[in-house]
This record gives sequence, structure tokens and C-alpha cells, in this order.
Amino acid sequence: MIDMSALREKPTLSGDHVRLVPLAEEHAEALYESTQDPETRRLMGTHRIFTLGEVREWCAERAAQPDRLDLAIIEQAGDRHLGELSLMDVDRYNESAAYRIALSAIEFTGRGLGREATRLLLEYAFERIGLHRVSLEVYAFNMRAIAAYRACGFAVEGRLRDALLWEGRRHDALVMSVLERDFRRAMGPFPGRGGARSAADHG
Repeated sequence: MIDMSALREKPTLSGDHVRLVPLAEEHAEALYESTQDPETRRLMGTHRIFTLGEVREWCAERAAQPDRLDLAIIEQAGDRHLGELSLMDVDRYNESAAYRIALSAIEFTGRGLGREATRLLLEYAFERIGLHRVSLEVYAFNMRAIAAYRACGFAVEGRLRDALLWEGRRHDALVMSVLERDFRRAMGPFPGRGGARSAADHG
């Protein structure tokens, strides 16, 4: 059985280049701006355009969610908001959950930032929460994201045909998952650290 208290804690996790902090109202404007970016919306398959008020309300409610994690991705050097990620749809009996990540702008891709953020979250999911399996869906045209997921141990399980209709074209989505043993095999411990650092680890 997984530790649900680890979902209620809303941790801060630190890596070399990014840190993950609880998503809150202070991140609303940066998150709102990312939802207006056409390429970000295409990669996420988001047709709807949200208002700032809707985004602000959603961010403000994240801390009260007892069964999921929503974290902002912050650059270590400069404190820029890079995006956000979620661990959700937690099945406590089967020790599984779903994962999503969105970087705020294309300029943040291709630098390993999403991969490091994913690694930090998976380390927490497997080691602290006690999950066995984490899954996600990614559009087949998003080759950069697929490569990053593979590097973290994710494997393709299936294909959802014509899952997205975007500007008149239909695109498949890939279903991917990573088991704890896959993650350990792919990543091993953090060099020189032995795991993701949380705020609790450092008082």
C-alpha cells in the first residue's frame, strides 16, 4: 500500500538545474502565459484557452488536493518559472499513477530540464510514495519528449490512434509507462547524492 501522506505533503525537490515547488497562486501568471503559447498548446493537445482567473483559481486550489501532486518547475539559477508537472489519478490499491509535464516555452526544451524534473518526480514517486507504476500519454509527433521519457525508463505500451485533431490533421498518442525497476535500471542513483533532495532533508 502506498503512503498517501506523501501526496498531502507537497514537497520541494531540488536537482542540479531545477527545483520542484508546490504549485500555488504565485505561479498563476507564468502558467497562464504558457497556456497562450500556440506551440505549447499543440504539444499538450490543449484546444481550450483559459482565462487568467481560471488559471489563478486552479493554482490556488492545488495545496488542498490530498490525492495528487502539482508542482511548479523553477530554474535553480535565476528562479525563472519553467513549467509545471502533475502526478495524478493515483490508484492506491494497484500502486500506480499518471504523470504529465508541460514546459512553459520552447526555449526551455532540448536542455535536459524536463528530463531532470521528471527524474526528480519519479524518484519521489517510487521512493517516498511507494508507487510501482507511473504512466503517461504523449503525442507521437513529440519526438523530443518521447526520447526524454525513454531516458527515464518509460517504455511504449500502446497507441491511441487519431487521438488528437489539430488544425485539420489527426495524430496518434502513445501510451508509455515506467515501473520502479525500469527507472532504477535507466537512471540509477543521482551522482553523488543517492536520491532527490527534498526540503525536509535539509531542515
